[in-house]
Amino acid sequence: MIESFKKVLVLSPHTDDGELGAGGTIARLVEAGADVFYMAFSTAEESVPEGHPKDILVKEVKTATGQLGIKPENLIVKRYKVRNLNYERQNILEDLIEVRKNHTFDLVLMPSLNDIHQDHQTISQEGLRAFKRSTILGYELIWNNLSFNTTSFVEIKKEHLDRKNNALREYKSQEHRDYMSAEFINSLARTRGVQIGVEYAEAFEVIRLVMGKE
Repeated sequence: MIESFKKVLVLSPHTDDGELGAGGTIARLVEAGADVFYMAFSTAEESVPEGHPKDILVKEVKTATGQLGIKPENLIVKRYKVRNLNYERQNILEDLIEVRKNHTFDLVLMPSLNDIHQDHQTISQEGLRAFKRSTILGYELIWNNLSFNTTSFVEIKKEHLDRKNNALREYKSQEHRDYMSAEFINSLARTRGVQIGVEYAEAFEVIRLVMGKE
């Protein structure tokens, strides 16, 4: 079924969220020939560790998404202030609608509706408003999920998991965060794989499922 999706949009509240939640699936979609777009809303300049340029995440997201096979022209980066996306809700919705005007996506990947981070909540809520006519899957970021319904799984192979880890390694400014470690990423992929009887997988919440639409 994953191969049936031909045009995909990844909504990432901050640079790196999309890779963390769905990096293996993105790699598999690209491999299958899908045209994948990636839209990040904050480069978190206020949270960049000392010793790094404030705009370092702009450079890092370009190389990270490139590791997954996303075309440079399919990367959209906004510069909203971190932890303030809720104050920009209408502008963000208008950004999403503008993208929708120019592209018809059959799959949208975004944070779970149960993600408690204020920026993630805004993107998932406005993403649902903008793309309610498309299939929408919510990816898991378990350190932010109050609850998470594992209602959908995507099997990924070792090469897809490797691409995910390679993408995350491009975020040198974020390597101090424990959830960026390959050990954690691999363990979670293995856990999700065990649930469906394969070696590796990523889990998603089904937010909207559209079937048989021409």
